[in-house]
Amino acid sequence: MTKTNPGRFFEDYEIGQVIAHAVPRTVSGGERAIYHALYPARHALYSSDEFARACGLPESPLDDLAAFHIVFGKSVPDISLNAVANLGYAEARWLRPVYAGDTLAASSEVIGLKQNSSGKTGVVYVRTTGVNQHGLPVMEFCRWVMVRKRDLDAPAPEAVLPNLQSSVPASQIVLPGGLDFSAYDFALAGEPYRLSDYKVGEVIDHVDGVTIEEAEHMMATRLWQNTSKTHFDATPRADRKRLIYGGHVISMARALTFNGLANVQIVAAINAGSHANPCFAGDTVRAWSEVLETAETAAPGVGAIRLRLVATTDGSVGELKGEDGKYRPEVLLDLDYWALMPM
Repeated sequence: MTKTNPGRFFEDYEIGQVIAHAVPRTVSGGERAIYHALYPARHALYSSDEFARACGLPESPLDDLAAFHIVFGKSVPDISLNAVANLGYAEARWLRPVYAGDTLAASSEVIGLKQNSSGKTGVVYVRTTGVNQHGLPVMEFCRWVMVRKRDLDAPAPEAVLPNLQSSVPASQIVLPGGLDFSAYDFALAGEPYRLSDYKVGEVIDHVDGVTIEEAEHMMATRLWQNTSKTHFDATPRADRKRLIYGGHVISMARALTFNGLANVQIVAAINAGSHANPCFAGDTVRAWSEVLETAETAAPGVGAIRLRLVATTDGSVGELKGEDGKYRPEVLLDLDYWALMPM
């Protein structure tokens, strides 16, 4: 009897299928330290327990994207072990903070299927939910991946495409309990700018760049227990390169936003996201942001800002696509998200 698991292929998925993912993961303060060692992450709410308490939280939570990576990593062996690429995200919401000592588990529901015209691959759409040790949801997101077929002769399933929101309405953002920015310390946070200092249409070049290292990206991906073969095994690719985990690029770009968006403290939702081009070791990631929308919230002193975060390898700002309508090869990431900051 074969006891090893080759992972699911496209024909193994069915609409409505719910997959419980192994292995639950208890997080600790070490998780925060390693995250900040891997990325230039300096946002104050995630760096200081005292700063977090002054903002109404019991202590500094785990970085939002670290929680995302853990939940995402749980889903990889069941959803994207045989993926060609992770294509995009939608309807992602953080539902409650994750603190040291919390145990995270995840499950995914298949909400869409569509075989590609080549007959060799298909796109699988899933909604993944992460919960803590109390069974309370900490986040949810939709993503879609291109997955290989095991049997090229397997009949194509009826195409089902989910009806996903183009963006999460500001009214659906979930605020962490007790969050209060009315006594926010701008000096400790690192910049003086509040929500009213940002205007819709404003573009911010975050200036700094970080060159991606092979060892660091593999350490990060292992930290999230992401087992996708594309990030570790160089032999399937003709160029013998390991593909950098897209979440590594997201976290690197988000960390770079500190220069210009230091007070954008909490990532609350992802409206849409595309890994426009693959990233490889040796690429230098630079980032810029565009302000898309602002909104008030019910929490004291807390505002919401919708941002477009773009990561590139050449430092260009403002240009995303060529005349053919396709992303320029220098663009790595195009991410539309909501975040929370002081009013």
